[in-house]
Amino acid sequence: MKLSIAVIFGGRTCEHEVSIISGLQAADALNPESYDVTRVYIAANGEWYVGEKLKDIQFYKHFDPAQVTHVFPAGSQGKLRLIAEEAPAKKVLGIFGGAGGLHTLCECDVVMPVMHGLNGEDGTLQGMLELFNVPYTSAGVMGCAIGMDKVACKQVLHDIGLPVLPGHFIERDRWYQHPEECLDEIEALLPYPMYVKPANLGSSIGITRADDRLKLEEAMDVAASYDRRILIEKGVEQLIEVNCSVVGYGSDVRVSVLEMPVTQGKGFLTFAEKYLNNAGAKGSQGMKSASRVIPAPIGDEMTERIQQMALKAFRALDLKGVVRIDFIIDGATNELYINEPNVIPGSLAFYLWEPAGLKFDKLLDKMVEDAFKASADKNRSVFSYQSVILDKMNGAKGKLHK
Repeated sequence: MKLSIAVIFGGRTCEHEVSIISGLQAADALNPESYDVTRVYIAANGEWYVGEKLKDIQFYKHFDPAQVTHVFPAGSQGKLRLIAEEAPAKKVLGIFGGAGGLHTLCECDVVMPVMHGLNGEDGTLQGMLELFNVPYTSAGVMGCAIGMDKVACKQVLHDIGLPVLPGHFIERDRWYQHPEECLDEIEALLPYPMYVKPANLGSSIGITRADDRLKLEEAMDVAASYDRRILIEKGVEQLIEVNCSVVGYGSDVRVSVLEMPVTQGKGFLTFAEKYLNNAGAKGSQGMKSASRVIPAPIGDEMTERIQQMALKAFRALDLKGVVRIDFIIDGATNELYINEPNVIPGSLAFYLWEPAGLKFDKLLDKMVEDAFKASADKNRSVFSYQSVILDKMNGAKGKLHK
């Protein structure tokens, strides 16, 4: 019997288009003999849609909501129920007492969030699914929220003993009100060059290198336009990026081969290098199109260190599903730093698993399997507690008599 799976992508985020690419890749890779796939697109305004047109990436260039079906999410006995409005000719008295009748379009056994950035990768979508008690393939609320917030994540990783780059954060309102004070404070703590980042954003959007005070001021304005908290980190002149993927749940966790992204002199992998530079004639292939060396040519000892750090971070943040954890090596000193986890990575990092023989469809099978394991694990917990509080309530206003 096939499982009904909802692959959700898009969303109210700066990484909207990247999420579309990753979502369609995942939906296309799911084995049709095992799954009935429903593609669920969250438009830039937050509205949810399903429909056959969503299979075609060209449709999103000139998105027409009239050609797809607008739906509303709800929970139904541990499944995601997608509710649609009746066609005008069939409208009857609705369940809310109005003229717009609603009906259940489908119910999905499991959800695969393929969201990048805010309003999807940050734990918000996961929170809704938790309330509905629906199994889902990504990390949970806490892991997503901390993994998305660079400031909070950096503090957690440091506290569990992993090496992180020296950094500092400034809130947007304070920056706008006291810019010179903030610049003095940053310069007293960190040397140039620095990298300035919005706290809650991915795909290298809003990240700027600052080599002097003027560039720092400009970088702060860029980051402040994207988020209310701004992270400033010490720069690494001879920066080498190395990434490791982790997949699994609980005790069944494994690490991938490592990749070394190839940059073009910016000091970090830019948005264009990730998604645009090597896109084919049919458009970007997501993170698959980026230039990289696999396996990363860093030697067995450094490879082992990174893989062990990745496992430690994965477990400390209580992650699950497929995660990509990014590291930085200082080429001048050979010092290693953990940078950040991507709890729903671009293209679901499938290209890091294929060299080990784990094809994309099997990787997705593993994610679904772990989604059900995690859901069953959660449902083993007690969700009720017998008390006599209500018995002691007196009157409609609820005065408690002890």
